[in-house]
Amino acid sequence: MSNVKKVVLAYSGGLDTSIILKWLQETYDCEVVTFTADLGQGEEVEDARAKALACGVRSIYIEDLREEFVRDYVFPMFRANAVYEGEYLLGTSIARPLIAKRMIEIADLEGADAVSHGATGKGNDQVRFELGFYALRPDIRVIAPWREWNMKGREDMLRFAERHGIPIERKREGSKSPYSMDANLLHISYEGYDLEDPWNEPPESMWRWTTAPEHAPEQPEYVELRFRGGDVVAINGVEMSPAKVLMELNSLGCKHGIGRIDIVENRYVGMKSRGCYETPGGTIMLKAHRAIESITLDREVAHLKDELMPRYAKLVYNGYWFAPERKLLQQLIDASQAMVNGEVRLKLYKGNVFVVGRRSDDSLFDERLCTFEDDEGAYDQRDAEGFIRLNALRLRMEAFAGRKLG
Repeated sequence: MSNVKKVVLAYSGGLDTSIILKWLQETYDCEVVTFTADLGQGEEVEDARAKALACGVRSIYIEDLREEFVRDYVFPMFRANAVYEGEYLLGTSIARPLIAKRMIEIADLEGADAVSHGATGKGNDQVRFELGFYALRPDIRVIAPWREWNMKGREDMLRFAERHGIPIERKREGSKSPYSMDANLLHISYEGYDLEDPWNEPPESMWRWTTAPEHAPEQPEYVELRFRGGDVVAINGVEMSPAKVLMELNSLGCKHGIGRIDIVENRYVGMKSRGCYETPGGTIMLKAHRAIESITLDREVAHLKDELMPRYAKLVYNGYWFAPERKLLQQLIDASQAMVNGEVRLKLYKGNVFVVGRRSDDSLFDERLCTFEDDEGAYDQRDAEGFIRLNALRLRMEAFAGRKLG
């Protein structure tokens, strides 16, 4: 412990990291540098400055990373249509590599010996942060308080906070401890408290962003998204930066009750975990991206992407953003997006996103080939007979040989 002179701490100013800040100062007798990233979590990040100053912190970094977050992390992931275990849009997972990268950069600037985070020893975030740290600076010292201190849970933390005069925030009336939440421009997540029993329905009071679908507007709303190279660049004809795109889609999604999910997921460390998520803008964007790909991608390219997607999503979920295999997959995915250009029209209504139109100058859709009317010779239906007989050849050979399925 005496070898650690300076630590860069991922600091939100909330209960967990406020306790960790004090614990690092007491346990390691070291200087703590705080880093607070504004990823669009919807809270006043400058509050963290006052809290850090009150704890004697001299070097405080508070940075607006929203554009970099969406441009360099969210958008590349959505080009892959990444969904973990069929439902989770990876809102927490995709934020961790950017935070890890910036922490290592600050550690280099400050001459820090170590970095520290508030992830528990049971969760995925410890893996995501630390894989990022080691990929970018393999000799860095990592301090993970949850794996070192003797506090066993949130009740111990609340007592520690009370002893040291640390304000306790977002405590639910009548509960032992608050939900564990994480938020950024892509999503907000909820874990713990009454969600630990997967049979319990989440209370309506838990959801912070979205309107309940049953209380959403009675009239649907139409929206048009323009894609360029697989990314949304305009909404209803108005060009926007990546962060502004996601902010506008979030606003639309929240209004119409879009993006709520309640899932039990398989954590990388081995256990199952129940979590609830609100991903309003991401839900809209994913639906639209698949729609524009449906008319601009070659069939086998689209199918190959769908085969690779679960592998890509698992890499992001497990924390391998900086791994060579993720980078290699990204090159293939990005190459596939060159012709993913055009417009998608959507209808938003009571928790649902309906695709009602798509068009592109790079479309592979040919109305002459699929029409039920006269195609003027564009397609000779007699060709299908040979196609079917050739594809049936091996099935006929099985039957001739007397083999039976099952």
